[in-house]
Amino acid sequence: MAQEYLKPTQGGILVDVSCGSGLFSRKFAKSGTYSGVIALDYSENMLRQCHDFIKQDRSLSAANLALVRADVNRLPFASGSIDAVHAGAALHCWPSPSNAVAEISRILRSGGIFVGTTFLRYNASTPIIFRRPRQGVLQNFNYLTEDEIEDLFTSCGLINYTKYVQRSFIMFSAQKP
Repeated sequence: MAQEYLKPTQGGILVDVSCGSGLFSRKFAKSGTYSGVIALDYSENMLRQCHDFIKQDRSLSAANLALVRADVNRLPFASGSIDAVHAGAALHCWPSPSNAVAEISRILRSGGIFVGTTFLRYNASTPIIFRRPRQGVLQNFNYLTEDEIEDLFTSCGLINYTKYVQRSFIMFSAQKP
């Protein structure tokens, strides 16, 4: 689904923020759709694991894949220099989602696209069965509601917001005007 949302940015530079072990970074690089893929994470250990997976995958050319250690709140890219940003299951992990989305908006070129997924904050209509797995275990995360995510994107200057929601999980897409 992310690739579908990102179609208008084919041939450009994609940054996979909070890439973790690089599962999506590797898939994006392997697709040959982008001139460059940057796997970015704050954790040196995650980037080390990503690097190890890249070395093990003989079908992957590392020529268009770079690893960068950086904080999503202070991205090391010039304003308007990036075509696409992906953040898989990450928004709820960021200490300040509003600062991170503003920073992502800053680096996106006009027409650039931000696509990601995250878990949603429960509301009164959320069935109890979906609440239990996270109760008490994941309290240090910044879960937002669907409306809060849309408001966040709008306040950061992103347009054409779309979403796909399934249970307590959301995939979103927005564009830099």
